Amino acid sequence: MKGIVLAGGAGTRLHPVTRAVSKQLLPIYDKPMVYYPLSALMLAGIRDILLITTPEDRPAFERLLEDGASLGLKLTYAEQPHPGGLAQAFLIGRSFVGSDRVALALGDNIFYGQGFANVLQRASERTKGATVFAYRVRDPERYGVVTFDASGRAIDIQEKPKASQSNYAVTGLYFYDNRVLDIAASLKPSPRGELEITDVNLAYLRSGDLHVEVLTRGFAWLDTGTHDSLLQASNFIQTLQERQGLRVACLEEIAYKMGFLDRAAVARLADSMGKSAYADYLRRVLEEDAV
Repeated sequence: MKGIVLAGGAGTRLHPVTRAVSKQLLPIYDKPMVYYPLSALMLAGIRDILLITTPEDRPAFERLLEDGASLGLKLTYAEQPHPGGLAQAFLIGRSFVGSDRVALALGDNIFYGQGFANVLQRASERTKGATVFAYRVRDPERYGVVTFDASGRAIDIQEKPKASQSNYAVTGLYFYDNRVLDIAASLKPSPRGELEITDVNLAYLRSGDLHVEVLTRGFAWLDTGTHDSLLQASNFIQTLQERQGLRVACLEEIAYKMGFLDRAAVARLADSMGKSAYADYLRRVLEEDAV
């Protein structure tokens, strides 16, 4: 399975902050925002990843992540000249995906929860159909919303309904078989002028091939599209890390635990970061693992 991180868009809701920098490069406490969706793909075992961003922001992402080799990844880049909807990622990334399955992670979504890696790996192992993740929210009108029948089976998905019959939002992480390329190519733009990811998911739902994993109360899903939600996400991550002494979405640690990197590679990465607290944490990971 391959992965796509969609890190485009103008970030207008965050102006003036995003007038000079991509939203997905803003810090969520101690890491760039893009680290968080990348960590989800890595925890799913995905190493071949396409990052889609704007022509203006591409050099900054390349400067941050390079070709991914230092993390045991293969990173390539593509440009989204103008926002055309989430499903546009599959048109831009068609040649990258080829004949493989693919996961799409939105660049401004953050996930946290016990056992999340197992949930992701289960989704990545499905060879047929699509898997999406539903999360209970207070304001479903802001999201694509999935409705369930009495037995818990998904029966409908609506994009930002004015009067929703469900409080379960579809989060910004999606796993698909290769049919998604043709489904996305067949879509017509919505009244908003975009290729909607909800229409992709509806196609799988109608064919009986949509799996909906409900993230329970032990999970957190954060959408960082406003100034307030940016601050809330940073505070959430800071609190977790301060209490536990563990870092969320530390890509180098994940690469090491997943077997993408060996001890020597992580040690070199720590040395390259000098005396930062992040570098000290990587050294502590290696020390604790050696005990």
